[in-house]
Amino acid sequence: MTKKSQLPVKNIDKPMALDLPQAELSPAMAAYFQKCEEKLGYVPNVLRAYAHDMAKLEAFAAFYNDLMLAPSGLSKLEREMIAVVVSSENKCYYCLTAHGAAVRQLSGKPELGDMLVMNYRAATLSPRERAMLDFAVLITNASATIEEEDRDILREAGFSERDIFDIAAVASFYNMSNRMASATDMRPNPEYHRQAR
Repeated sequence: MTKKSQLPVKNIDKPMALDLPQAELSPAMAAYFQKCEEKLGYVPNVLRAYAHDMAKLEAFAAFYNDLMLAPSGLSKLEREMIAVVVSSENKCYYCLTAHGAAVRQLSGKPELGDMLVMNYRAATLSPRERAMLDFAVLITNASATIEEEDRDILREAGFSERDIFDIAAVASFYNMSNRMASATDMRPNPEYHRQAR
């Protein structure tokens, strides 16, 4: 069976292509959505996409918050850089838009966010950042080929054992998230396009 050449018109008000009604939010998730509204002015569509199932939404939010916001040897910017580079390899429209905006905002360099979206090798990066992003790409494209020498490159760049675990965890999370976003055609909130420009 071949795909139709004429694409349907997208409904930009829906967070994804699947028509799954939002479940009743648990008290914790209702408070989380309210916090998003207060801090961001909107609820990220990825959360709205998961909101049909409270167990999945709560697991996703908890894992995201732990990986991206909890204390780590990786800065918030470094974690967002990993998200963008992994999403670039996977051509994930949602995550490139959302996390590209985060890189622009956290770095104060709009061009950095755009370069990471297009080709991180074009960006001026520190040896630490380059080693980290090269490893994230290796996880994305050829994780079964990773050997001790690949981890040694990270150690030589100054990463601790815990940092290496965190790089792997963030890259792995976005590989999963990218595939979910692409499979369900998640649409980024329009606000991401305008942030930190």
